[in-house]
Formats: sequence, structure tokens, C-alpha cells
Amino acid sequence: MMRVAAARDGAASIWLPWLAGAPLVLCMTVMALPEIGHEHALAFRGVYTIAYLLWTLPLAVVQRSLQRRVSWPLTVFALLALTYLMSIANNAIALLLAVHWKAVPAYDWHRLFGGLDGCWLALIAFCAIHAVVDRYQALQAERSRVSEALALARDAELRALRYQLHPHFLFNTLNAISTLVAEQRGADANRMLARLADLLRATLERGEVNEIPLAEELALTGHYLDIEKIRLGSRLTVDLRVGADLLQAAVPALLLQPLVENAIRHGIAPRSHGGRLKLQVERVGGQLQLRIDNNGVASAVDARATPRPAIGLHNVRERLAHLYGSAHEFDFALAADGDCSVRITMPFRPMTVAA
Repeated sequence: MMRVAAARDGAASIWLPWLAGAPLVLCMTVMALPEIGHEHALAFRGVYTIAYLLWTLPLAVVQRSLQRRVSWPLTVFALLALTYLMSIANNAIALLLAVHWKAVPAYDWHRLFGGLDGCWLALIAFCAIHAVVDRYQALQAERSRVSEALALARDAELRALRYQLHPHFLFNTLNAISTLVAEQRGADANRMLARLADLLRATLERGEVNEIPLAEELALTGHYLDIEKIRLGSRLTVDLRVGADLLQAAVPALLLQPLVENAIRHGIAPRSHGGRLKLQVERVGGQLQLRIDNNGVASAVDARATPRPAIGLHNVRERLAHLYGSAHEFDFALAADGDCSVRITMPFRPMTVAA
């Protein structure tokens, strides 16, 4: 594939300057209009035009080779000399035709070096156009390489951020299972292991995609909520409000699970009477807005210091920045009574359903 692309770029670097230089022939023709009435004038112009078009092909190959191997001053000098020799060769051919058509009495060597300005300047102009096109293509190729490298780096960092969630989540879940076993709640521990298996299976089946439909993200979050409901029972109340027309909206993979985990682990679970988790998703114009609210514990709030964000919150914030840049908003608010609110705004973009 790379060799095909290189061959295509190489062909373009010859044909593009050739096409760009073709109008020079038209200019030469227009300048020759006053000579149309002279005998064989059109034939001579045709010879010069064909010679110019034929010379430009090997000239382009030579120029590309010189640009890669020698400095630009030597390249300019060599091209000036080469185009001068080509112009002399054109005159030699034209002089032979002039002798054949009896336009001149005999072959005069002095005529070879006269009237070179037209063809020579056209070939020099072609070399200049070729250099500009080559430079432009090199800049475009460099921009493409930089863009590809940045995309690969972004994907690698997104994968690293996503992988960071798995050990953090597994540690918390396995710790909860261990607690259930210690409390001799074997049936609940088995149910939690089954839900954990479902959650891991759903996560692995996603592959390496960065965005998925909201419906899939809600299903994965549902697996996690099943695990927490086993542990907390009636102490956990979930209020889910999502419009059916938003289920195909694109959202980052593993967006909700770490936010829900943070809300339950640090807010609802420490409460003696449990609490309420509310997840609301709506569309406002061209934006998708997600809001997660949960109860918390007032004693956990230290008014003298800004609370350090949990791993899940930091991870989500970083991935949103990588995916959407300044097109997103992330707001985290912790009230004096311990209640927490997370608001996320991102571009609304429905995902196409594969046939």
C-alpha cells in the first residue's frame, strides 16, 4: 500500500507541474500570432510546442533526482545549463526544417544560439513550477504524517486511560465480594461474581472503539448497578431519565460506569440509610447533556481544601478532553451536605447502525 501511494505521489509530482506549465505553450502561441501570415510559421510553432512538451518529461525526472542528491544552488545551475542545451537542440531541429523547406539558404551554426529566449524561458518556468509543486506535496505529506502520528498518540493515550479503569474497578468489586464472603453472604457473592462476569464480557466485546451508542453504555452501566444493588440492596435507589431518541447518540466508551461508581462508592455507600442516584440525559440543540446527582455524607466535606478528584473522575475528564477538546464541558460540584453533581456537555452525534 505504501509503495502504491509513493508511486501515485511520484506520478503526480511530474504530471501536476506538466499540466501547470501547459499554459506557457498558450502564451508562446499568443506571442507568435503576428507571425501567422508567414510561410511555415504554424509548423515551426508546432515543432517548438511539441519539443517543449517532450522535454518537460525527462526534465522533471532529472530535476527530482537533483533535488534529492545535491544542494539547491547546484541544482539551479545544472537546470539552467540543461534547459539551455535543450533550447539549442530545439533550434537545431527547427534549422533543419528551415533548410528542408528552403526558408533559409543553408545550415548556419550561428543561428543555433539566436532566439533562445522563448523556449528557454518556458523550460525555466516549468522547472520553477515543478519546484513549487514538489515543495507543496512534501509539506502536505509531512502534515499527513504529523496528523497520523497525533491520531495514533491520541488513540494510545485513550487506550491507556481506558485500561486504567479496569484494575481500579476490579479491585473495588473483588473487595466487595470478599466482604460478602466474610459476612457469610455466599449467595450474594455468587450473584455478584456472575454480574461481574457479564460486565467483563460486555467490556471485552467492545474491542478498541473510542465511542459507542448511548444504549450500549447504559447497558454496561446497568451491569455495574446490578452488582452494587446486590451489595447495598434497598439502600440504593436509581432514577434513570433518558429519552428514547437519544439511545443512538455517540458517547465515549466507559463514560458512565466510573462516574456511577464514584457516586456510589464515595457518596451513597457510606450513608447509613443509603441514598439516591439520578442519571439524566437530554439533548439541547446540537449538544448532548448528561447529569449525575447523588447523595453524600456531609462529614466528608472539608471546606478548607478542594477535594482531590477520584481516579474515575480524572479519567473521564482526560478522555473527554482528548476526544472533544474545547467542544465539551465537565462540571463537578460538591455541596456542603455531601451531595454531588456531575454535568457533562458534548457534541450530539448519532452513530450510524451497521447493516
